[in-house]
Amino acid sequence: MPPRVSAIVMLDGPGDPLNVALRLARQHRASFLVVSLGTPESGYHCPAPIPRVKVICFNPRPATTQGEAEFFGRLARKYHWQSIAAVSIRPQDSRARLRIERCFPGPVYVVTAPIGLTSWPYQIAYEWGALFKAMVMQRSC
Repeated sequence: MPPRVSAIVMLDGPGDPLNVALRLARQHRASFLVVSLGTPESGYHCPAPIPRVKVICFNPRPATTQGEAEFFGRLARKYHWQSIAAVSIRPQDSRARLRIERCFPGPVYVVTAPIGLTSWPYQIAYEWGALFKAMVMQRSC
């Protein structure tokens, strides 16, 4: 990730993506922080304001990585973003990049957040299926 990007966008997922996204925003690595609140089960909340950073929170429709990428793309057009840092978990990073790049023409830098060791087997299996779906069945933004 370069020293600054137009926006930091956080995808819903297990682990600690919110704290990673907040750390980057508090370092003023971008003018925007966009937080996917995911589904009610995710338990995410909209963080407190950060000086000189516009914080945008949303519930994706649909509540998927595809829905998140579509929302990020709309915001990018509205605010004329040039680059994005996407915060996701490592098992999701390839699919997150693929989905966002379909909706945003600029550089996408993926920053990964840690997950617990016990989450890895499920997340790997889930991501293989989800990546196949993204590559073969859902090829548009």
